[in-house]
Amino acid sequence: MTNARDFEQKRWLALALLCVAQFMVVLDASIVNVALPTIGSALDFSQDNLSWVVNAYVLTFGGFLLLGGRLGDLLGRRRVFMTGLVLFAAASLAGGFAESDTALIAARAVQGLGAAILSPAALSIVTTTFRDGAERNKALGAWGAVAGSGGAAGVLLGGVLTEYVGWEWVLWVNVPIGLAAALIAPRLIMESRSESATRSIDFAGAVSVTAGLATLVYGLVEAPDAGWGSGQTIGLLAAAVALLGAFAVIETRSEAPLVPFRIFRLRTLTGANVVGILTGASLFSMFFFISLYMQNVLGFSAIEAGLAYLPLAVTIIISAGFGSQLVTRIGFKPVLATGMLLIAGGLFWFGQISAGGSFAADVLGPSLVSAVGLGLSFVPQTIAAVSGVGEREAGLASGLINTSQQVGGALGLAVLSTVAFPQITDAIAANGGAPTPGILTEGYSDAFMVGSGIALLGFIATLLLIRSRDSRAHVELGAAAAETA
Repeated sequence: MTNARDFEQKRWLALALLCVAQFMVVLDASIVNVALPTIGSALDFSQDNLSWVVNAYVLTFGGFLLLGGRLGDLLGRRRVFMTGLVLFAAASLAGGFAESDTALIAARAVQGLGAAILSPAALSIVTTTFRDGAERNKALGAWGAVAGSGGAAGVLLGGVLTEYVGWEWVLWVNVPIGLAAALIAPRLIMESRSESATRSIDFAGAVSVTAGLATLVYGLVEAPDAGWGSGQTIGLLAAAVALLGAFAVIETRSEAPLVPFRIFRLRTLTGANVVGILTGASLFSMFFFISLYMQNVLGFSAIEAGLAYLPLAVTIIISAGFGSQLVTRIGFKPVLATGMLLIAGGLFWFGQISAGGSFAADVLGPSLVSAVGLGLSFVPQTIAAVSGVGEREAGLASGLINTSQQVGGALGLAVLSTVAFPQITDAIAANGGAPTPGILTEGYSDAFMVGSGIALLGFIATLLLIRSRDSRAHVELGAAAAETA
């Protein structure tokens, strides 16, 4: 029988397993992007429905994250993590065998649900397995490297699999990974849960917040096509506000709330989630518009575009490891502020792209600056988000920061698509219906500039909302832990 000491000795192997699972989740948000044209032809998708191969995943992922995080606290984090893995693998298998657009979209939605269950459970296992201080910083450095590089790796892997073995494999690749991780988990991860006396689940709160978040994400991802002033967009956003308002009322009256609002008294946690929204908004849009620029303006093939992300992915991994060491020495606030400033600078540099540009002149430099910024941002952001949170609410805090980044991503992509595409459409119409590299570049450039502004807001929010005292206390705690080790 495995005891707590055995699990303690295996905790770094457990971290590797958890990072593999999280890598799979992040990867799947981007891996299908390159395969979309092939999927559209194979399953006879309409152009309008094709975007739902991505949106269905994002919608359920963002909508169910808070519930997934709380389920881990109450039912057992390892159990919920394993359940999410199996559900994710099963949905991936079904998606690869889909013979219609409806079947594939449904499978992607279930994939998102599985991701929403396993991702916060995995992060809360990391925060409860590793002691606060240098050890946890190192673990979260690995986590941040995975979270930051997964999107770039997805574009590359999606291009390779689609080109050489078929689009189905962008989904089937998850099956052996997910099932193997679920089988190995009991040997490496000790079961843990909240020791709260109240074991019930706040179903009314769960339904209202999940419906509210899903409606909000749906309204945001559809807004660029439907129009921000359309009845559909206004109605959906109003419904989301009403549902989230109902959730707030339910939580204040519940004996066992899904999200105890007292957690937001932790100013640093609240600030980290605000910065998480702004980071997600700048990150998602950056990947999206870089891909469009390389393929539509520079003429890159899918595989060439994927390979072009390699410097960015490698730099994120290196800078995330460096960032975790910096947090231990100087605290999470200055590292996070530096990271957000670098993201803003990288996106501003991207805003200078030209129609007659090249990868070396227009993409490589700003990619590296942005990558360093992302690597330095993810780690301190996650550490700040769980700073001062007791073990009983680790899943909740993990679900909150994941939700902030996902909803921020949907919001940022919706806003920046509205910045770029209407002016591109108008310019094409004025040009007699012919898109030119100059027209496209101007639209993408404006989107990058607004994205830079969003990242700059993240820098300002870091300075104003993250408490310096908490950041210094984290350094002192790590130093004390190192002395007693």
